[in-house]
Amino acid sequence: MSNIVTFEKRTFLFLQGPHGPFFHRLGKMLGAAGCDVWRVGFNAGDRAFWFTPKTYIPYTGKLADWPDRLAQIVADKGITDIVLYGDTRPVHADAVVRAKDLGLTVHVFEEGYMRPYWVTYERDGSNGHSQLMDMSVGEMQKALEQSDLDVPEAPTHWGDMNQHIFYGFLYHLFVMTGNGAYRNIRTHRSMPVAQEFYLYMKRFLLLPFVRLDRGLSTLRIKQAGFPFHLVLMQLEHDSSFQMHSPFKEMREFLELTIKGFAEGAPRHHHLVFKAHPMESGRLPMRHVVRQLAKEHGVKGRVHYVPGGKLARLLNHARTAVTVNSTAAQQVLWRGIPLKVFGAAVYAKPEFVSTQPLPDFFAAPERPDNRAYKDYRRFLLETSQMPGGFYSARGRRELMRQVVDMMLAPEDPYAAFLKGSAAPRQQLRLVKD
Repeated sequence: MSNIVTFEKRTFLFLQGPHGPFFHRLGKMLGAAGCDVWRVGFNAGDRAFWFTPKTYIPYTGKLADWPDRLAQIVADKGITDIVLYGDTRPVHADAVVRAKDLGLTVHVFEEGYMRPYWVTYERDGSNGHSQLMDMSVGEMQKALEQSDLDVPEAPTHWGDMNQHIFYGFLYHLFVMTGNGAYRNIRTHRSMPVAQEFYLYMKRFLLLPFVRLDRGLSTLRIKQAGFPFHLVLMQLEHDSSFQMHSPFKEMREFLELTIKGFAEGAPRHHHLVFKAHPMESGRLPMRHVVRQLAKEHGVKGRVHYVPGGKLARLLNHARTAVTVNSTAAQQVLWRGIPLKVFGAAVYAKPEFVSTQPLPDFFAAPERPDNRAYKDYRRFLLETSQMPGGFYSARGRRELMRQVVDMMLAPEDPYAAFLKGSAAPRQQLRLVKD
């Protein structure tokens, strides 16, 4: 029997989504399923990627007035569900609180916890607000006893980073040139829109040179033959870093890590900082790393790589350190010791180190790889969907499953724990 709701009218209100046309495509599919769909936009970028003007509602007021305006829209349009991307930006945090008070279903999309080959769909919250935070590995293992689905493997190539950068460039261009009507509400970013646009444009134009720098840096490290520990860096303005970690600035994390390395790592070991793939250069990370290495007496043993594919370095790493990057899932999948500092859905005692950092670098404890494999399988059975937000191919894969999950009466975790989850689509390994 299908677990999709068919007995009541559903009306979805979309808030801010990933850069590009994903939310518009998702809204059309929900419309085809018989639902009403509306979209609230907070800037010209939101408006540009919603191609149905009659269902678009511009919000041009102040942030303080937004919760009351949301309640009015809910009453006027008969809203039953809200849909958003990330739950920590101010307009979304306020909306989630008000939506729960009004008894609405809250659908949250995020980049995949198993990225880059999956995206995350949850209800009520994601990352540090996810239901996974309060769920034990034992509970997951018990639920998995009811399933015999083979764990899907990632394809050898499924990249949409170029499309991500391109849509980010367009989005900020629209905001910079057409945002006159939306000046009452401030962006959740700390940086002015014009500067964001400049950084996206600069990154897009310099991609060939960044790739060359990255390739040479990675090659030097691989050919040097020294043991090394890998640091997975994040974007300083990312919500997971700002809202779910003990740090406010990336420099704090960099200094703590280099200090711990200097105090505990064997003298022939090295430390490699890998930048986030979307690092735009707003902060001089390479310079800061070099400066801190010199201050702590490990100059020449600390290296910086500007982004790139994680596997090329991770396959040779002794350990990995991060605040709470989702890329740490690839660390655990390989059975590599991992140290984290922030709240993360994967920060379970079975496979994340609790050692002080100098001790971790000196003699790291190995994770329980069997427990992690059960955890990974649980996620792939529930909240992780094959596909992507930015490429046409990724959106096609995502659309084949996501609408049915949104219309289901229970969220992915509850449905699986109760044994009522719908069959999951296997990850496609061939190019359409």
